[in-house]
Amino acid sequence: MSGGVNKAELFASLPPVWPEDLLPRIREGVAKSRRKVVVLDDDPTGTQTVYDVPVLTTWQPEELAREFANDLPCFYLLTNTRAFPPAEAVRINQEIARNLTKAAMRSAGRNDFVVVSRSDSTLHGHFPAETDALGRTLMGGGTQKPPVLLVPYFEAGGRYTVKDVHYVAEGEELVPAAETPFARDAAFGYRHSNLCAWVEEKTGGTVRAAEVRSISLDDLRVAGPDAVKAQLLSLREGEVCIANAAAPRDLEVLAWAALQAESAGSRVLYRTAASFVAARLGLAPRELWQPIMVGRVAPRAPQSQVELGAHGVTRPTNGTGGLTIVGSYVPKTTTQLERLLVRGAVERVEIPVEKILDAPQRGMLLRHAVEQANAGIRAGRDVVVFTSRTLVTGHGAEASLAIGHQVSEALVELLRGIEAQPRYLIAKGGITSSDLATRGLGVKRTMVMGQILPRIPVWELGAETKFPGLPYVVFPGNVGGPDALADAVNKFHP
Repeated sequence: MSGGVNKAELFASLPPVWPEDLLPRIREGVAKSRRKVVVLDDDPTGTQTVYDVPVLTTWQPEELAREFANDLPCFYLLTNTRAFPPAEAVRINQEIARNLTKAAMRSAGRNDFVVVSRSDSTLHGHFPAETDALGRTLMGGGTQKPPVLLVPYFEAGGRYTVKDVHYVAEGEELVPAAETPFARDAAFGYRHSNLCAWVEEKTGGTVRAAEVRSISLDDLRVAGPDAVKAQLLSLREGEVCIANAAAPRDLEVLAWAALQAESAGSRVLYRTAASFVAARLGLAPRELWQPIMVGRVAPRAPQSQVELGAHGVTRPTNGTGGLTIVGSYVPKTTTQLERLLVRGAVERVEIPVEKILDAPQRGMLLRHAVEQANAGIRAGRDVVVFTSRTLVTGHGAEASLAIGHQVSEALVELLRGIEAQPRYLIAKGGITSSDLATRGLGVKRTMVMGQILPRIPVWELGAETKFPGLPYVVFPGNVGGPDALADAVNKFHP
């Protein structure tokens, strides 16, 4: 990679981080402001840094009003817009913005909120289409739109922004994002690693690189929160501002400054990766989730042990097999899948993508896969359903998205056909996990319990779902080491 730099050397050249731990101040400020943080997550992997927060998959005004009325500081809306063409993503964001405004007006005393448009730390997603649609609708539907703060930093994923350049860590080297495979994505590719130039590229020149504002590491580490607050308050309507960050403390300074700026009247729209939400809520790191953490163990049932989850519903813990569904096709997922499949007790169910796209073969293939999965789960084996590993794309971004939709729809149909309740369900891939949750399992509202492995969230399914009380692991495609998928499965085998 021509533009790669040594991580240790680059970080050694930077000023030291801000000396004060700001998380206690942020938590106090969140409690005092009672300002609700609403996160629109374009796939469910955005919950990988938070815990004890609800996730909604629908957004009718009455449902949103109930969230505004409770004492929780934040809730997520799973939009899954990364899986849709731009026009549909815009429509969804407009609808949510209108409904948020209606819901806030119904909620007396708790109608102040800020919006975070959560997207991928490697710059995938519908920008600026989503932020434009959100901003204009929130401001009344005209041409006005609030300033946007762009924060793709994600420490746990090795995503850093230094001197306005966004990097992806590969071992001890930091590679400019545009020189990585992420930049060659069929739907969301790009040519620039400098975020100012990236904004110009993505806006088609509507916003010039020279017009993009920037909060530097010197601002965050030397000038400090008050100076950053002043910068946020100085942002004008429609401006885009990027935030550099290379350590968790940088994000804490930014979050504390943002919280104060909001209290002083700032109405910035945030476009961020997952880490910013945890910082904005003042969440301290938490131990990894363990299956026993779901709840207490009930008396032994006749055929299997039963555990009571946080929702007060029961789920089997022994005597049945687990289920892993792999839809992501990225190289890291393929490596993790191969490591999992070498386990002798795994029941393999492969879904050939070419046959899924062929209507005459599709039905018979899925029926056989469902029968195989049901038999494996009932026999106590860990079933692994996975799509074939050769990537099939179309001509252009929208055609590729359409193929991905057909494959995801097949996995949803398969899950709907599975009758045997597994001990757990792991969904590998952002779009896969979203579609399986909403259309396959019927999730309406769920709670993020924590992370089963770093950056891998686990939800507990509610009573309205196909499998009440089930631990549902939302496993991003590009997260974890070679053995991470096998490690997640092993967590359910004490």
